[in-house]
Amino acid sequence: MSADAPTDPPEGVEADAKAPATKKPAAEKKPAEKKPAAEKKPAGGKKAATEKKAAAEKESAKKAAEDEPGQGEPQAAGRSATKKRGAKKAASAKAAAPGDAAEAQEVAKAQDAEKPATKVARRAVASAKGTPRRRVVSAHARYVRTSARKARMVCGHIRGKSIQEARAILAFTPREVARDWSKLLESAVANAESNHELLEDDLIVREAYADEGPTIKRFRPRAMGRATPIRKRTSHLTITLIPRPEPGTNKRHG
Repeated sequence: MSADAPTDPPEGVEADAKAPATKKPAAEKKPAEKKPAAEKKPAGGKKAATEKKAAAEKESAKKAAEDEPGQGEPQAAGRSATKKRGAKKAASAKAAAPGDAAEAQEVAKAQDAEKPATKVARRAVASAKGTPRRRVVSAHARYVRTSARKARMVCGHIRGKSIQEARAILAFTPREVARDWSKLLESAVANAESNHELLEDDLIVREAYADEGPTIKRFRPRAMGRATPIRKRTSHLTITLIPRPEPGTNKRHG
């Protein structure tokens, strides 16, 4: 056989080559199933939920108030007390004055306004009926050149005495300040007679006291060039006189 001679292919191969390639059928595409859309909730559902929450909160608050005794009770008690007071006032107003409640309230207000005036009038009448207070006559001596301590040692003897007794005590007291007290006593008696028209025999010494006045400071030379302070003290003297009490009374001072 020559090289140029065609070779016959085998029978099975030739049949397969000539046969057209058969395409496999494509997988059938299923139509996409649409998911059902979510059902829209009605608008009234939200309101119902909020109302339920509010009701639950109220119930919880009530339970908490019941668990904790004492809370809320004072307010309720105060309100009930005020209501009772208002009812009592209204009932008393209706019983006191006939007619409408408004007229009764006006009458009550007028009575309340008249109370202070009546009190003042009663006090004035009581003071007018009472016994008049005794007159008090006083005399003062200021910047007397003596210490308050020395003056108090004398004034205690004349306190509560009559004018004649006080004069006698001061006349026989061996102290220099007694002269100042006697002068002040005569001044007080003159004030009582000239200004208040009182008699000397009816007067007694109610008060006699001495207060400290300013101190005058001086210095005195001493040995080795030193200076020693000197304090010159002063005092303020006071005497008050009142009429003698009546025999039937036990009062010492007016």
